[in-house]
Amino acid sequence: MQAQVASKRSERQERASGGGLGRVFAYLANQRRSLSIAIGALLIATVAQLAVPQIVQTMIDAVTDSFENGADSGALEQVVINAALLILVFAALRGIFSFIQVFMAETTSQGLAFDLRNALFTRLQRLSFSYYDQNQTGQLMIRATDDVERVRTFMAQGLLLALQSLLLLVGALAVLAFTNWQLTLVVLPLLPIALVLFMVFGRISQPLFAEVQQRLSKLNTILQENMAGLKVVRAFAREPYEFQRFDVAATSLMDQQIKVNQILSFLFPLIFLIAQLGQAAILYFGGVQILNGTLDLGEYQKFSLYLVYVFFPLGQLGFIIALMAQASASASRIFEVLDAQSDIVEKPDATTLPQIAGRLSFENVTFRYPGSNDPVLCEVSFTAEPGQTVALLGATGSGKSTIINLIPRFYEAAEGAVKIDGYDVRTVTIDSLREQIGIVLQESNLFSGTIRANIAFGRPEASDADVQAAAHAAAAHEFIVGFPDGYNTRVGERGVTLSGGQKQRIAIARALLLNPRLLILDDSTSSVDMLTEAKIQQALDRLMEGRTSVVIAQRISTVRNAGLILVLERGKIARAAPTPS
Repeated sequence: MQAQVASKRSERQERASGGGLGRVFAYLANQRRSLSIAIGALLIATVAQLAVPQIVQTMIDAVTDSFENGADSGALEQVVINAALLILVFAALRGIFSFIQVFMAETTSQGLAFDLRNALFTRLQRLSFSYYDQNQTGQLMIRATDDVERVRTFMAQGLLLALQSLLLLVGALAVLAFTNWQLTLVVLPLLPIALVLFMVFGRISQPLFAEVQQRLSKLNTILQENMAGLKVVRAFAREPYEFQRFDVAATSLMDQQIKVNQILSFLFPLIFLIAQLGQAAILYFGGVQILNGTLDLGEYQKFSLYLVYVFFPLGQLGFIIALMAQASASASRIFEVLDAQSDIVEKPDATTLPQIAGRLSFENVTFRYPGSNDPVLCEVSFTAEPGQTVALLGATGSGKSTIINLIPRFYEAAEGAVKIDGYDVRTVTIDSLREQIGIVLQESNLFSGTIRANIAFGRPEASDADVQAAAHAAAAHEFIVGFPDGYNTRVGERGVTLSGGQKQRIAIARALLLNPRLLILDDSTSSVDMLTEAKIQQALDRLMEGRTSVVIAQRISTVRNAGLILVLERGKIARAAPTPS
């Protein structure tokens, strides 16, 4: 099983890396207008740039002819002024359209980055929990931020720069060949050499850039874990260890970046060496032609300027290849996420789950984590009637949390079926299933924002009266109104400004506001004191009336009113008994 999972993951990575950057171009379809304007402006700016050497030749030829024919200085001065003005006009055109090109290229790249980030976020929202069990949060964050930015940078700079270089190179070569094909033949052999160098560099550098991103992900993971667990780090005086761990990762990243820069440092001087060789060859053979009278000064000057347009794009290609290699590596990492297959897949013919009564049944349910052959649950069967409370008891690792994770399809049963009102949860749409289930997890996760926004997370349109009623039922209203800003009090990231018991009660209120027919409580009173637990339990007893509830608890007082108690041991129901009335 593990080998199959690894094989599938490898296939996805190969598919992504094989056409990662090419697949990014499909996302440019939404940016057609801005991209078309950028390309149009690029064409005009390039034509304006190519026109200048021809004007220079015309001016030099006119000056030369004037000297030879003895023309007056006034006419000669007018020729120079006209040529200078014409060059200024073309320079202005180039400047205006270059600005339009850069602006629209940035607009295109920002739109592309927007679409990619949204696609990644949407995909991450839908991937199953098993995917997150196998991938670190820090690495996923880098793909949605730094990797997308590297792809965006290539689209903003490298792509149009490559097109400009190609147009400039082809245009200049065409003019050179038409002007003096003998000198053009001197230059041509150098071009394949430069292109081969770029191809070799691209092949070598792409995996190096991919490794840079991998090491950056590791560094980000360490930073994210350290910030999230800062209190624990300081409580155990582990700052030196964490610093050392971060320093090792930072050093590893720096070493890899230096390795990439070594290749870049070797490539660019080599390209400039090739360009200088070309210039030297033209200087020699052009000088011979001038001495032989087959090449005049104006034509030679034009040829020299166009030759710059040949070798300058070659120098730009080094920068372009570097951007492309980075973007290609990052695109592969992005599409690894976009191509990831969720274990929880909604069937094409899935139906909307109607309003439920709350009958819950497990029918010979067996569950294994992906890549494992050992079952976490083994042929578990039980039925909870509408309005009944089911208590799950057992040691850590007995399978309690797995049972509640299977109900809303956070994970998928390997065998058997989980049914609600007779509907197999695999045959209904995920949204219609989860919208009717209220969940309070053992670890209360609040979002940065106000207390009201956290309670109304599942029903943003809820009235203040409904929010306060849910808070009353969860024994949270009293401490909420005790804050200076009441329900508008901001809770901070992950609710750090609240105590564990306060966060737990807000999470309970959040679930109760949904008025669900099926309620899941994962040891939801474990972080409160006895007095608060009693208040919450009394409220829950009233609110669970008429609702099916599945409760995980460590305290017997929490489940004394349960209609059915299931004691789990090693993934099996060791004992199932109705509570005495």
